[in-house]
This record gives sequence, structure tokens and C-alpha cells, in this order.
Amino acid sequence: MPQAELPPGTAYEQFIFEAGQVPTRENLHDFFNALCWMRFPRTKKRLNELQAAEIAAAGIQAVRGPVRDACTVFDENAALLHAPDRLWDALARREWARLFGEMRPLWRQAQLLVFGHAALEKLVSPYKSITVHVWRVDAPWVDPRTLDAWLADDLKPAKLAAKPFVPLPVLGVPGWWPANEDPGFYADPQVFRPQRREAPAQ
Repeated sequence: MPQAELPPGTAYEQFIFEAGQVPTRENLHDFFNALCWMRFPRTKKRLNELQAAEIAAAGIQAVRGPVRDACTVFDENAALLHAPDRLWDALARREWARLFGEMRPLWRQAQLLVFGHAALEKLVSPYKSITVHVWRVDAPWVDPRTLDAWLADDLKPAKLAAKPFVPLPVLGVPGWWPANEDPGFYADPQVFRPQRREAPAQ
């Protein structure tokens, strides 16, 4: 439905939940959102149900709670990754040199799919620092419907609240961008940042 028909003062997520319609503008951002609804209807419905439940419990606050915040991050910027344990562990530790150097062949055993519609919009005009929030998928998928069913079941409030996302500068993935064939592509600490070290307990 046109965005202009969203009733004033009505939360976007709450309206979708109650009306079963998605307010949509004529731009790339909403175009990719519509494609995601078409390809992953169960997952998008699940995200909306979780957001609506949070709004019902806490209302519209200046700051979103952890579950609603994580749902938004997922919806806008998630990428789904199934990968061998060694590759996943290196990614989680931000070991970029190993991940994209010695472990480069392991990417042939991985599946990566960009889900977030804001991330897809950015990739229309790609630039090196585009970073997605990776959600780990336990098993390989054969088709989108299989992945959609698994993902809708996997999105649980407690898991989302823990924000189990791992950042990935997506154009660093082998095969995704010609420039990353040069190892020097990864020697950019502003993009391929080391893992933060937590301050020691006092």
C-alpha cells in the first residue's frame, strides 16, 4: 500500500501486524523490502510479529528495547551464512588475514545470502566499507523456502536480544568484488577492524 496511507501516529510495524499491508514508498529501499517479503514471507512475518509484541508490551519509546532493536538490525542489514566451523570461528574473531588469505579456499564450502534490504540497496552502488551483520545458519540450504522456514523458527526473542551478529565487510568475500583478489585490499584497518578487547573487570 502507498506510504501516504499509513494513518498518522501509527507505528509502521504495528500497522503491518494489524492490517496485513506494508506501507511502501517508490524508492530502492522499499523495492528491496518488497522483494524480501516475496522471497522470505515467513521470516518477514516472524520479524513483524516480534516487533509488534515488543510494541504491545512496552509501547513506542525513545529507545527501542534489545529485541526490537535486533529485529530492526536483522531486517535492514542481516546476511545469512552457512560455513565450516573454522571459517566461522575466524570470522567471529575478526582474523581477516587468515579468513581471506590461508582460509580463502574454504569459502567455496560456504553459502552467503544478503537478507537486509538496506544492505541490498547499498550494494547497488558498492563501496568497500559496506558491512553486514552476519547471522549463522546451522545447515546448508537447498532453496529459499527451506531457508525461510528454518530462519522463521530460529528467530527467538532471547537469541535476538543477545545480538549474535558478526560484522562482515561483504565485498571482502572471495568472488564478490574483483579488487579483493589483491591481498592489499584487506590491509585497511578502517574497514577490516580488529576485534575489540573487553576492558578487564575491576
